Amino acid sequence: MEEKRLLAVAVGMIAVFSVLTARLAWLSTDESARYAVQKQSEATLPLSEGRGDIYDCNQWKMTDWEYRTYGLFSPGKESYRTWFESVDETQKSAFYGSIQRREPFLVQLQDTQKQPEFVFRQAQRYWSQPIAAHLIGYLDGEGHGVYGLEKACEDWLAEAGTKEEVVCTVDALGAYLNTNHDVPTLQKTPGTGEGLMLTLDSRIQRICEGIAQEKMDRGAIVVMETATGKIRASVSMPLFDPTDVAASIEKNDTSLINRPISGYSVGSVFKPVIAAQALKAGISPDTLYECTGEYELNGHIYRCAYGKGHGVVNMTEAMEQSCNCYFIHLGLMLGAQSVHDAAQAAGCGQVTPIVPGWNTTAGNLPTVEQLEDKGQLASVSFGQGALLASPVQVAGFLNIFANDGVYIQPSYAQGIIDTESGQVTESFYRPIQRTVFEPDIAKQVQEMMVSVIENGIGSAAAPRMTTAGGKTGTAQTGRYNEDDEELMDAWFGGFYPANEPRYTIVVMMDSGTHGSSDAARVLADIADALYCFEGCPEEDAVPPLSLEDILPDEKTDAVETSAENEDL
Repeated sequence: MEEKRLLAVAVGMIAVFSVLTARLAWLSTDESARYAVQKQSEATLPLSEGRGDIYDCNQWKMTDWEYRTYGLFSPGKESYRTWFESVDETQKSAFYGSIQRREPFLVQLQDTQKQPEFVFRQAQRYWSQPIAAHLIGYLDGEGHGVYGLEKACEDWLAEAGTKEEVVCTVDALGAYLNTNHDVPTLQKTPGTGEGLMLTLDSRIQRICEGIAQEKMDRGAIVVMETATGKIRASVSMPLFDPTDVAASIEKNDTSLINRPISGYSVGSVFKPVIAAQALKAGISPDTLYECTGEYELNGHIYRCAYGKGHGVVNMTEAMEQSCNCYFIHLGLMLGAQSVHDAAQAAGCGQVTPIVPGWNTTAGNLPTVEQLEDKGQLASVSFGQGALLASPVQVAGFLNIFANDGVYIQPSYAQGIIDTESGQVTESFYRPIQRTVFEPDIAKQVQEMMVSVIENGIGSAAAPRMTTAGGKTGTAQTGRYNEDDEELMDAWFGGFYPANEPRYTIVVMMDSGTHGSSDAARVLADIADALYCFEGCPEEDAVPPLSLEDILPDEKTDAVETSAENEDL
């Protein structure tokens, strides 16, 4: 009996060991069972942060336009050598580091036919050739806006777009699984579907950026639609790359300053406001003044350019030659209150909203009490002294003379749109409008500004294909270069075409050693480019022009210089 019991136990143990041995053999050979016993987890790889897009006035994207291809890789499964040539040049070091780790990863690929098993497309936030970078701004390493519209609209831009993530199941070694039940997938989390629509026209913006790169190292260009106040182009030089901000910081080239919305001494581009206020006060445009080249006031001497006298001039001739002495004479005739009121009505000393929560600089408008000092009043009368304004503000007050005497506050943003319907759901375009001068007064000053180009010192601003009016300006900065030359802010502001203007254009060249002739040439280039962009009349039709065709080959000699208290 005892022997039977022992035999039964032995047989049972043999059976158990046989089953265990068979089970282990099965586990070691069957792939699906092996995965079942391994620890599995889910990996989520961010592909797109899902920010809302920024659009121009045509609802063309200014962000998230160009796409890149990303490949999904697993450490241990992929060979660094096999895929090295397929990885984008900027990502190769990151690829090497990632392949050493124990989790799958995404890496940007070059445009090659050789690709890994799973690839995904992602829109890049910024164009490879950035557009309106100073206005749009840039993101930090975590995808948060830290500059420009990206910062000002951070809260709702972050919630507006569709977030995209690649989700995959990984094994204990960190490799993603690719079975019937475990395939890497792209998951999308929709946002609010809103976008920001600007007043910029990306075509005009590109034209102006191209001209600026050819013609100026530092400065600003503003193009504003005369009838609406909508900013169609806003360019700041030097340009910067929003995907490599560190390079601009390292260069220390001031490229992160948004010059169109920053304050500067405006110089003689302010003289049209003084002329119009004088006409409004009943001073005749035929009023004569004998300019000797100097104006002495309380022991201080103010000079015209070169200290050269203009002789006996009327208001139009004084505008043509940018006679400082004549406009000092007008300013003193008008008095502190009148000059202050004119500048204030023209938008000086006031911010311009870009989007809610972000404004341009207010610049600086001296108070009436400060202008009671005749020296300060004299300086402001020809755009110097404590008067500061941004290029956008200058566009605003010069636009008065192209728009029948009506001031329209410049506007950068149309509003928030529903990206599906294209409808504006919240309008930001609510410009302040006011009549500053009667239409006949505005027309007289407009004609004076046309004469500046046709008969005066602004001849460099004469377009080759169309017409324009404008005003020079050269403002002292009090800063000097290594050769002890004073650095000047050179301006030319005006409108195109001369009759029935459609655009007001302002060019400012920051911290140069020349006068406003270079800025005038830039305005001429822009006017010609706009003329071609809008479509030449049939009788003036020319073959299609490239940007190189539009830019003139030769420069005329500069006609302006600087000296203490001199300005054009």
